[in-house]
Amino acid sequence: MDTNDKPTLVVDGLAFAEGPRWHEGKLWFSDFYTHEVKCIDADGKVGTVATVPGQPSGLGWLPDGRLLVVSMTDRRLLRQDGDKLTLVADLAGLAPFHCNDMVVDRHGRAYIGNFGFDLVAKETPRPTVLIMVTPDGKAQVAAENLLFPNGCVITPDERTLVVAETFGKRLTAFDIADDGFLSNRRVWAELGDAFPDGICLDAEGAIWVASPTTSEFLRVHEGGKISSRIPSEQQAIACALGGSDGKTLYMVTGRVGRADKSLAERTGKILSLRVDVAGAAW
Repeated sequence: MDTNDKPTLVVDGLAFAEGPRWHEGKLWFSDFYTHEVKCIDADGKVGTVATVPGQPSGLGWLPDGRLLVVSMTDRRLLRQDGDKLTLVADLAGLAPFHCNDMVVDRHGRAYIGNFGFDLVAKETPRPTVLIMVTPDGKAQVAAENLLFPNGCVITPDERTLVVAETFGKRLTAFDIADDGFLSNRRVWAELGDAFPDGICLDAEGAIWVASPTTSEFLRVHEGGKISSRIPSEQQAIACALGGSDGKTLYMVTGRVGRADKSLAERTGKILSLRVDVAGAAW
């Protein structure tokens, strides 16, 4: 990647986008405040895939190809069956506040984060849990005492899960057992002033991190070394690696704020930039 390269605009006019995923030749994402899951095809055409009244966030897919989507404000995991959304699991008994990002493994197990507190009301941050939902709909705590568990990745060997602790200002890793349970918690990288939001993993084991507070996308290595920084004109919200060769970094930007203001201003964008290392993991 040439540090002088300028990002290309993919789409703008979004209320507040999150959860980008490259899947089957398309870029998928959630637009919180329009309550829509959208995708962009190879020709740049944007289509609406699903409408989620409780605000969509994290996206993933079951082994049979059906879409899973996190419904934020009512704290539920939904599955798209044809033209309708079906409840997979009610997470309200485990998540104390809005749910957010998610990663789904090849078995269909979904790992889902949540705020843990009312961010918009400026409550004091407090620890919460990472939730695992099995394909049969059983929801259980996978990890405790996390400060705003957000973006997650699973390594290609399926043995390690890394989660962004937004208010912990770190990436935290766990070993994944055969049954999906997590153990051997450890700090993967301390991030200084960066509050990590969405993340994605590349084939060299580095993690791209969206940092809203510093308005940049960081390529971080285990231990905390930062090898690339891409500044953003707005807050950096989330990222995904995709494209035909996996070397296009999709960068979601916007402004964290109230729904009414976001809907009125429509400042959300997705930009792209070619990078040297392709994406990896789930």
